[in-house]
Amino acid sequence: MAGIRRPSLLILSALATGPLHGYAVIKEVSRLSDETVRLAAGTLYAALDRLTDEGLVEVDREETVGGRLRRYYRLTGPGASALAAEAEQMHRDARMITQRLRGAGPAGAPGLA
Repeated sequence: MAGIRRPSLLILSALATGPLHGYAVIKEVSRLSDETVRLAAGTLYAALDRLTDEGLVEVDREETVGGRLRRYYRLTGPGASALAAEAEQMHRDARMITQRLRGAGPAGAPGLA
């Protein structure tokens, strides 16, 4: 799955080290993005629902804390594969951009402007 949007990429990255509940995902995404991405709860849960539907994330467990349900999410095997593929694509893109900025790439390569 190429082209994962940044908030979803950060959510998947947050879950790469193990299951987290919603509020912990919000905090970890903020930390991973150097505080540049701050997810609202509604945005997070919509993204988690979509990522679950896509098979990239699944519910790990649920517990009740202070009378409220806390749901933990984890990365699935396909989710880890999608995250790794996206990271590799980003690495290739960054390498190409760096080469072009250094003048190593062809000046008029078709499709690159």
